[in-house]
Amino acid sequence: MSSPEEVVLVKTKDSSLLKEKVCGYNWSQGLDYDKILQSYLHTGFQATNFGLGVEEINKMLECRKLPIPADKYIDKEDEHITVRSNCTIFLGYTSNLVSSGLRETIKFLVQHSLVDCLVTTAGGIEEDFIKCMCPTYLGDFTLAGKSLREKGINRIGNLLVPNDNYCSFENWIIPIFDQMLKEQKEEKVLWTPSRLIDRLGQEINHEDSIYYWAYKNKIPVFCPGLTDGSIGDMMFLHSFKNPGLVVDIIQDLRRINLMAMKAVNSGVIILGGGLIKHHICNANLMRNGADFAVYLNTASEFDGSDSGARPDEAVSWGKIKKEAKPVKIYAEATLVFPLLVAQTFAKEVFNSCRNT
Repeated sequence: MSSPEEVVLVKTKDSSLLKEKVCGYNWSQGLDYDKILQSYLHTGFQATNFGLGVEEINKMLECRKLPIPADKYIDKEDEHITVRSNCTIFLGYTSNLVSSGLRETIKFLVQHSLVDCLVTTAGGIEEDFIKCMCPTYLGDFTLAGKSLREKGINRIGNLLVPNDNYCSFENWIIPIFDQMLKEQKEEKVLWTPSRLIDRLGQEINHEDSIYYWAYKNKIPVFCPGLTDGSIGDMMFLHSFKNPGLVVDIIQDLRRINLMAMKAVNSGVIILGGGLIKHHICNANLMRNGADFAVYLNTASEFDGSDSGARPDEAVSWGKIKKEAKPVKIYAEATLVFPLLVAQTFAKEVFNSCRNT
């Protein structure tokens, strides 16, 4: 019979897993934000996942710098698909993140052509344009819906959006829809969600807009649920005022899938879950999986949702390559994504500025 000491203190027989020591930031070296964030990798829990996410995104950026193989290079647009670098980066985000101040971080990535493709929901489109006309305000999570409704104010978490903002949006977008319908009839233009968003980015002509920079830098923006928001409400109203506008979603499906298929290497960064997460992953299924992947969300997998699914579930479907080392960070995006960008994309931009 084993003694209590032998039961409690079972001897370690295999130390093969014991490689990396846990160690946090050494505060005696002063206040160095870069080193603080670097220390996350060895801190444990979600800090370590953050550090792994930084490493995974930096792998994407290093891969981008490699020359495109001659047999993969596409000199001209083929169905609006252009291979821009050795690693095509897909960025997906939910609409609430554009409502928040994370919009400016996403705009930075697009402004500097650091990503190749955007996927978002309807709110992720309209909120960007609305903010070019009217601000969103900080409120409180506890504000009562009944009281806000009586005041004509909408709540997104602890953000407040006056109804007047949507009136301004309607006044701006309806004439654009009129012109698009005219071009559809007279010039046989085939509108798709991505082409519509590109046109709106051109029309807004505002440097604060994500989609202005997407238009300028020819970065496609896909929104398979384009009608599920205020922009859909505007399409609905327009269908009575001036009926006939057609938006073809199938051509966009071809476009994003071909974009993944033609990619030399593929990296995915997905903030949140639901439609945007699956749309990016499913496109990468067409190439037998993404090479690099970082998920950032708060969802858990216990209910079988795609939002909560860990990257390993995507591996089972062929949406992420078997050889990949994907990372999921369990965290809220407004807290963590600016820090991820600071340790990856921003260094890429500002270090190159110093070297020129």
